[in-house]
Amino acid sequence: MYDGFAHLGHVSATGLRDVTSDLAALDSEGWWAVVVDYEGKVTCARFDRVRRAPLPTPAAPWRGPRPDQWRSSLDRAGYERGVQAIRAYIEQGEVYQANLCRVLSAPVPPDADPLALAARLAEAHPASYAAVIQVPGLSVVSASPELYLSRDGDVIESGPIKGTAETVDGLLEKDYAENVMIVDLVRNDLGRVAAVGSVEVPSLCAAEEYPGLVHLVSTVRARLAPGAGWPELFAATFPPGSVTGAPKSSALRIINELEPVPRGPYCGAVGWVDADRGRAALAVGIRTFWISPSADGRDELRFGTGAGITWGSDPGREWFETELKAARLIALASTGGI
Repeated sequence: MYDGFAHLGHVSATGLRDVTSDLAALDSEGWWAVVVDYEGKVTCARFDRVRRAPLPTPAAPWRGPRPDQWRSSLDRAGYERGVQAIRAYIEQGEVYQANLCRVLSAPVPPDADPLALAARLAEAHPASYAAVIQVPGLSVVSASPELYLSRDGDVIESGPIKGTAETVDGLLEKDYAENVMIVDLVRNDLGRVAAVGSVEVPSLCAAEEYPGLVHLVSTVRARLAPGAGWPELFAATFPPGSVTGAPKSSALRIINELEPVPRGPYCGAVGWVDADRGRAALAVGIRTFWISPSADGRDELRFGTGAGITWGSDPGREWFETELKAARLIALASTGGI
């Protein structure tokens, strides 16, 4: 429908100038929409016309798949086996925590309009880092609540989410311990590119309510060291700690072993960078849909969901957490849903 379009942070961008996979471009000039796949594929799209505006009205309502058309890369039995495998790795001392995810997919018509889906989510499931980005070869719609990296001059900030329940009373000790563990990881990641002594944690384990669930959210802040730019920031912090695990290197290896399909934009980064003003907001690509072709060439809508696994994890409860995170958004993206 568009040569290029993006709407992020109450800003609409049109007039696609160029697209690059070079993160260093984000330190140059212009306003960029950014998607970085969990596997590291980079899409930076620079737009010439950027203005503060509401989300445009789509030409037609969203037409999504039927609820019974969704398929999961891991069924319940497979997911619970994965949880047990991670617990075994924890027992062996190889990892303290690892995020186990699955990808849901369903067919959509070739003319499926991401803007129409974004409009539906904006109305029924507003999110702090809502985004729709459509450039040649890439269509992403996100309702992410989680900050991966923001930037204001040399001040950088991350807002890791760990710990999920239906209500505050449903949060367990495991949820708080998991959040603190990931905060330590994010502090260490930012410390690799931060000015010495500048890393701080202004907020730890704050309970925040979202549609249908509650999360624990922390804030980690630092000042970027002189000479460090976007390539260095990503090299130090990507993929985000909240969707990998600790130690990150071990968690990444275990995730690669247990998850049967790539995560794509899910668990990557989705957001914007204003290189002229030195400002940015990149979300963790959770609560995120993307459209891509299947093996037979048909367009499919994909959505990821997952949970952080620790020694105290119950396989059935972790499966339920992935269902809880996905249920409302899958219903909104489906014909005949909410």
